[in-house]
Amino acid sequence: MQAEVGDRLVVEGIHVGDARRTGEIVEVRHSDGSPPYLVRWPDGTEGLVFPGTEAHVEQKR
Repeated sequence: MQAEVGDRLVVEGIHVGDARRTGEIVEVRHSDGSPPYLVRWPDGTEGLVFPGTEAHVEQKR
């Protein structure tokens, strides 16, 4: 997985009824674009994310 600042991280729910979460990547810690990523979620909180197999990156447009 590779990302740039401004891309979106999409995390699919892993249990029935879990909602999809989408946040903006605001910091990439490695020059090759690999995780972890600092992500800003829609509610304004930020967190360091080590994405699993249920996640993918959507490139900024």
